Amino acid sequence: MSSKSAINKEVFTPNDEKMLAAVQVKRRTKKKIPFLATGGQGDYMTFICLSVTNRKPSQLSITKVKQFQGSSAFTKRSMWNIDQLQQINGIDPNRDCPEFDLMFDNTFDQWAASSAGEKCTFIQILHHTCQRYTPTRKPDFVNCQAKLIGGNSMLHTAADSVTSAVQKASQALNERGERLGRAEDKTADMMNSSEQFAITAHKLAMKHKC
Repeated sequence: MSSKSAINKEVFTPNDEKMLAAVQVKRRTKKKIPFLATGGQGDYMTFICLSVTNRKPSQLSITKVKQFQGSSAFTKRSMWNIDQLQQINGIDPNRDCPEFDLMFDNTFDQWAASSAGEKCTFIQILHHTCQRYTPTRKPDFVNCQAKLIGGNSMLHTAADSVTSAVQKASQALNERGERLGRAEDKTADMMNSSEQFAITAHKLAMKHKC
């Protein structure tokens, strides 16, 4: 089982939530944390997770989850309602990069994802989800590539591909229908001509017989 599947199973499913996306991160700037607050647990991995409740009305949350060295368990450390998220800063709108910032009402974190691709996927899903579930107050997406927040996003590209395929299929059917229609018209003309020929031949035969 992957780390993200395990996080969903251990952290979110028991709370009747579904994890929509997760990105493994490290801080770009270290926070000054008292020694006692760390509990002496050593190194750890950090994940920023986006989740939604299964019950209606749907509630979006962003949760910081950690896995400490030597442990297979995942621990929820902090959680924010999506309404507390003020800004997502993609750092560079012109290229893929792993860095991004999250600004909440009461905190500001500077992160670096494990890869630029993982960060891009997380921001894209976060933007799409905010558009769907937050009709009023939406967070600001700044310095994000156009492909992540609209325009040529993977979601739009997939939709465009399906639409294009449907349009091509419809056009092909219409063209086939037109060809069949023309063939039917030609067949009908030929049948009418044959009938007229038969009638004329019959009349000539009767005339000569008489």
